[in-house]
Order: sequence, then structure tokens, then C-alpha cells
Amino acid sequence: MTACGALIASGFFSSPAVRTALALGAAVALVAGPIGVFTVVRGQSFAGEALGDIGTTGGSGAALVGAGPLWGFLAFDLAAAGLMEILGVERRRGRDLATGVVLGAGLGLAALLLFLDSTEHSASGMTVTILFGSLFTVGGATLPLALALALLVLLVLALVARPLLLASTSPELAAARGVPVGLVGAVHLVALSLSAALCAITVGSILSTALLVGPAAAALRVARRPGRATALAAGLGVAAVWLGVLLAYDSYDWPPHHRGWPVSFFVVALVFAEYVLCGIARGRRRLPDPVPGIAAEGG
Repeated sequence: MTACGALIASGFFSSPAVRTALALGAAVALVAGPIGVFTVVRGQSFAGEALGDIGTTGGSGAALVGAGPLWGFLAFDLAAAGLMEILGVERRRGRDLATGVVLGAGLGLAALLLFLDSTEHSASGMTVTILFGSLFTVGGATLPLALALALLVLLVLALVARPLLLASTSPELAAARGVPVGLVGAVHLVALSLSAALCAITVGSILSTALLVGPAAAALRVARRPGRATALAAGLGVAAVWLGVLLAYDSYDWPPHHRGWPVSFFVVALVFAEYVLCGIARGRRRLPDPVPGIAAEGG
């Protein structure tokens, strides 16, 4: 009991803000893990980074008109995904060029919108929330929408998982077997944009890639089968978010100001620690590169 009390500050489980943070964080991590695995295998981590950063544009635009940040994240991430698909080509280099073009335009617009937010509404607190997130400030009205979106992404991923895996590891073989490679890729990009929006309300737009790609990259270092990798990535994500919420809550008693440390800092730091620890575990087991292993086994 004493050890538990030393680790968990009083009122943790009775706090409505904590319960909302734990529920939302778990839902987002359960989505980000599987989506992240496919994103890493497809070599589209840069697209995930770009969608997260472009979310800054949506969040700042939503703040400017008085709407919730999630709506802005969703609108701009989906629009950016559509532009990436339209401008991109089949080769990876072309996809990266299209992503870079869209990212540059989005960040330029974000700079303008953040400037207008700060000058017209003095919304410095909202700017910090958009950029770095705060699970403790997510309103109760946002939770049902976020949970519904998380469930939608998981259902879509369950429907396209097998053709998506084949198209990700061997596009030529997938096309020969009748898999609509372009359509499957577009569905993944839409699911990725929704996941990026959910990660943005959890750890902020500019840190969302850490939660979207980090647990997946860590899982792929030690898991050679896609099923195990997705399950492990989801578990690592939930662990990082829940422990991050706990540490952020406890940090209200920490120096120097006794005002609490950001949840996003703890989540990102824990994700990085997971990646390092999985790398150490992989080195001890002397595993080969896990992505080719997944490509070879395929299931």
C-alpha cells in the first residue's frame, strides 16, 4: 500500500480528467500501433511526420474560428492526404517529393494562422495545446468522437490488412494477384491521416509522429510476424501513454514550480525508451532486419 501510494498520487483514479486521459490515450495508442506498423513497412514514416505537422494548420485554423482542435486536425490531415495521393507517383521518391511539397505549403499556412490566433485572440495557451497537446485538457465532448474515429480506423484496417501487407512488401506480386494496389494505398493514407489527427490531440501536432511511428518501429525491432508486431506496437503505445499520464499527474508535486510537467514530454520520452530497449533486446537475440522477415512470412 505504501509503495502504491508513493507511485500514484492521491486522487489519481477519482479524477474525471485522468479517466478521460486514460480512455482517450488508450484508444489512440491502439489505433496508432497497427497503423504505424504498416506505415513503417511501407516506408511512409515521412508521410506520417508530414500529416502530423500539417495538423498544426488545422488546429490553429479551428482555434481561429472557435472550433475544437480535433475538427481542424481531421479536416486538414484528410485534405493533405488527398493532395499527397494526387501529386504522388508510384515510386517512393515521387511520394516523398509530393509529401514535401504539401508539408511546406501546410506549414506556411500554419505560421499565418498561429500568428492570427496570437494577435486576435491572445490564444497562447491554445497554441501550446495545438503544438504539444494535453490529455488533461481534452473536453468530454471530444472523447466520443475520438473513440468513434478510433473504432472506424481499426475496422478499416481489419478489412484491408492482408492486401495492404502484400501491397506494402511486394507491389508487383500484389498486382499480379489482382490486388488494387493504388486503392489499397489510398485507403491506408486516409487511415494514416485519421490516426495522425488522433495522435495530435494526444501529444500535439508536432510530436504526433512519436506516438504514430515510435511504438511501431520499436515493435518491428523484435517481432518478425505482422500480427505480433501490431499487437506489440499497440501494447507499447498504451503503456507509454498510461505511464505518461501517471507521471504527469504525479509531477504536480515536483520542483521547480509544482505546476506539473507536460504529458507529451513523458509519452515521447517513454516511447524513445521503448525503442532503445527493443533495440537492445534485438541485439541480444541477434535478430536480422525485421521488415524483410515480415515480407517473407506475410501473415
